Amino acid sequence: MTEVKNERIKRAYQLAKEQYGEIGVDTDAAIKELNEISISMHCWQGDDVAGFEDKTELSGGIQATGNYPGRARNPEELMADIDKALSLIPGIHRINLHANYAIFKDGAKVDRNKLEPKHFKKWVEFAKERGLGLDFNPTFFSHPKAADATLSSEDEEIRKFWIEHGQACLRISEYFATELGKNCTMNIWIPDGFKDIPADRLAPRARLKDSLDQILSVDYDKSKVDVAVESKVFGIGVESYTVGSHEFYMNYAAKNDLLCLLDNGHYHPTESVADKISSMLLFSDKVALHVTRPVRWDSDHVVLFDDETKEIAKEIIVNGSEKVILALDFFDASINRISAWVVGMRNMQKALLSALLLPKDKLAQLQNSRQLSELMMLQEELKLYPVGAVWNYFCEINDVPAKEDWFEEIREYEQEVLIKRD
Repeated sequence: MTEVKNERIKRAYQLAKEQYGEIGVDTDAAIKELNEISISMHCWQGDDVAGFEDKTELSGGIQATGNYPGRARNPEELMADIDKALSLIPGIHRINLHANYAIFKDGAKVDRNKLEPKHFKKWVEFAKERGLGLDFNPTFFSHPKAADATLSSEDEEIRKFWIEHGQACLRISEYFATELGKNCTMNIWIPDGFKDIPADRLAPRARLKDSLDQILSVDYDKSKVDVAVESKVFGIGVESYTVGSHEFYMNYAAKNDLLCLLDNGHYHPTESVADKISSMLLFSDKVALHVTRPVRWDSDHVVLFDDETKEIAKEIIVNGSEKVILALDFFDASINRISAWVVGMRNMQKALLSALLLPKDKLAQLQNSRQLSELMMLQEELKLYPVGAVWNYFCEINDVPAKEDWFEEIREYEQEVLIKRD
């Protein structure tokens, strides 16, 4: 039966290849380019952003809703779940870690401002064995010293603690890049802000600027570590004022030659992150993305193969995938967590493939010559071209299940592993 399915996939691909060839699209070239695009898969989907520190409640406006059985409870379980997810996702990717996923030997825990590369040695070993890269995020939430504010705090001792945490994370990021021979993106996001209208908007931002300056004063190898700063329009408990706004970080990144990270859940619902990418890349060599699915607010739902994701992917391909550092960011505790990873990662890849299969030059020529009726017609007709046949073949040559066949492995893993954890 498997051989019959494989043969069917190959025949469908040949037909799709011919159809795309008629409009000047090389499907083999599209597959080759897709294979070279690495997506950073976020570790925190596997355990509801809990991390490996002493038990603390989620804070910073972050919520992981649901109680599906099988949450990873320790590093070994989380790594096993990541392995399972990656076995069902075509290509070679990266793992995105938060600082609260440090692994302490023999229970010798340290606070976040004292973190060292040795606390992430097991993650480096894990990545090395699998040929993965590692990205990193300081964790400025879910901590007693993050109750009010972090890098913008009025309390100098609190601010000093978080500055030291950021500096420690820079050293860890460089360690990742050196050990793995792959650049590490270190992304800074803080939840600081006010629930109601502030009396002074400038002072917190001035403190944040000074804190970032102090973090970046650490001597680190800029050729190995790409520092990004991530904005947010608002969060739960900080609805009226966010210190790290888009305008603040966009200007700070430009002035300090950093990456400005765009998270498509961190803007007003009518704003399009896809529309921002081309503008950012006119003035920056690279841009970083966190792709998620906001439902009414920054709710971090699993990425779907929807219009917003396809538009983001189209801009990535049109502007050059090498200019975009791509990561996903969502956490859903109401469904099988490994399935959530696989669905989200495969959907991002499907969106990229869909963009790679567009006759970009032809579409651009129609726009530039103002043949807008034909442009609309062709864009709509292309939606029914057989991208699915190309996707199934892409999975086949990457030795992962095509179509919905992969879900049977999730069912088996759930029965054999996940339900035994609870």
